[in-house]
Amino acid sequence: MNPAKKAAEMTVRELARYIDQSVLKPEFTVGEIKRYAQEGIDFGCATICINPASLPIVAPMVEGTETGLCVVCDFPFGLATTEAKAMLAEEYCSKWKIEDLDIVANYGRLRSGDLDYVTRDIKAVVDACHKYGTLVKVIIETDFLTPEQIADGTRCAVAAGADFIKSSTGFVTGVPSVGATTEVVAAMMEAGEGKIKVKGSGAIRTREHFLELIDMGIDRMGVGYRSTPVVLGMTAEEARRLA
Repeated sequence: MNPAKKAAEMTVRELARYIDQSVLKPEFTVGEIKRYAQEGIDFGCATICINPASLPIVAPMVEGTETGLCVVCDFPFGLATTEAKAMLAEEYCSKWKIEDLDIVANYGRLRSGDLDYVTRDIKAVVDACHKYGTLVKVIIETDFLTPEQIADGTRCAVAAGADFIKSSTGFVTGVPSVGATTEVVAAMMEAGEGKIKVKGSGAIRTREHFLELIDMGIDRMGVGYRSTPVVLGMTAEEARRLA
């Protein structure tokens, strides 16, 4: 999106609308899930991004608030069959009020140049989600991709009818995890040609980086529960008092 004003001039509440607060660590207890989800709600984040098993925990918490649900699908590897991905998306969206579903593309196939497969794989999920009004974000795990492959993955997501292209899962191992650099975000924006929204995720940990991406025109960012107060410059308790 093209922001109406500079990010540095925005209120905490306006900045929080760019954030999907990530509450995704597999080792989290129920208490930790509730704690970090509530912090995201108190900040006024766009969504809380959770694993599917957390839906019964977090769905009642966001009800009646300005914060929605974002659920990940086939996360973090994206290696289920196309049919299984679509079945998972149908399962989640048919039973819960989910604003966004973040699916992991088969980025091994993307690196292989099998773009028809990648597009079909994404489209099956898009078709399942859009029946229920759920937006689809496509993660292409950019740390493993060349600039050309990032562009190809973005174009696949556009062709499949997805709503967002997204950089990273935040669970990369084996390579340096740089995530949503300005170069990666710019590459997705350029390849998307305004036909798809852009979500940056991975290594968004400083306020300076966060504000810079907003000023570039990014639409959404995945921010870890520890980093949200850092990028917003305010604690959840302070944000709650201002709401």
